[in-house]
Amino acid sequence: MSDVATPHSTAGMGQKFLSNRNMVLTAATLAVLVLMCGVFATLTDRFLTVSNFQNVMRNAAPVIIASCGMTTVMIARGLDLSVGSVLAASSVIAGSLAVAGVPLYLAFLLAVLFGAAVGAVNGVIIAGLAVSPIIVTLGMLNIARGAAYLISPSAILVGLPSGWSFLGTAKVLGLPMPIVIAGIVVAVFYVMTSYTTFGKRIYAIGGNEEAARLSGINIKRTLLWLYVMCGMTAALAGVVLSSRVGSGDPNIGVGFELQVIAAIIIGGPSLSGGEGRILGTVIGALIIGVLANGLNLAGVEPFWQFVAQGLVLIVAIIVDRLVQDGVLKMRKGA
Repeated sequence: MSDVATPHSTAGMGQKFLSNRNMVLTAATLAVLVLMCGVFATLTDRFLTVSNFQNVMRNAAPVIIASCGMTTVMIARGLDLSVGSVLAASSVIAGSLAVAGVPLYLAFLLAVLFGAAVGAVNGVIIAGLAVSPIIVTLGMLNIARGAAYLISPSAILVGLPSGWSFLGTAKVLGLPMPIVIAGIVVAVFYVMTSYTTFGKRIYAIGGNEEAARLSGINIKRTLLWLYVMCGMTAALAGVVLSSRVGSGDPNIGVGFELQVIAAIIIGGPSLSGGEGRILGTVIGALIIGVLANGLNLAGVEPFWQFVAQGLVLIVAIIVDRLVQDGVLKMRKGA
């Protein structure tokens, strides 16, 4: 037999390379996370403690929650830059309602529904009118942040009910509530993207929107639901974060959308759509959380954390580009 690769075998190699991309990148990001933990463990003896790991997870929980919704949007070649502002607006909405005497469960629910409404508006404009998601969500970023300041124009909301901090500080079976909530959200989105017909539609749209349309997938409706879920997870992250800090704050979440996008890109999803896994996103969020925590414990100035996060994001984008170039070369060789 000849050892020369035929066009058919070359195409198969490219397809196999593409199908294994997420698994390889997930393993690589996990290795990076473990390596980072090892480095910080040598720099400070306070890093490898149960309390510190719980602290890392609590801090990463809002990013993980919001990243789950954003991951599905990015798999479908979308983007939502408004998640940080939605987080802040949901925080002050829930706080204002609680101060006004609305039961906490209802205040939290209405805040999450606000996020769903913002996501619906984004989805209708993006999918229905075929407008760039960057432009639409950038505008919504300003609208939602403005709404947060209009609701609480002069100060952070205080005087909240005693049960306000339950979602942020309570424990379930020894685990902090933010970690439990993040775990539930991750499980729901993992099952949805991995085992449901709706999840297959997300990947189909991101891989080839025209082919997905011809196969009978309702593109507009699917995208609408993706943006609704993205808004809901951003709002839920806002509720969890504001519950933990004990106030409704219109100033929180500035730059939050960049942390979410960084976590997703570090986790492996391709910027060109059609690929990505929830578990990779979780690892990416933990890398950002461990990086910030480790630098703090090592006594590094906070401003350097922004530099470090930026460098990690740029490296992740370069890796994504190199992988995509490798796939394209294999396809052209077919």
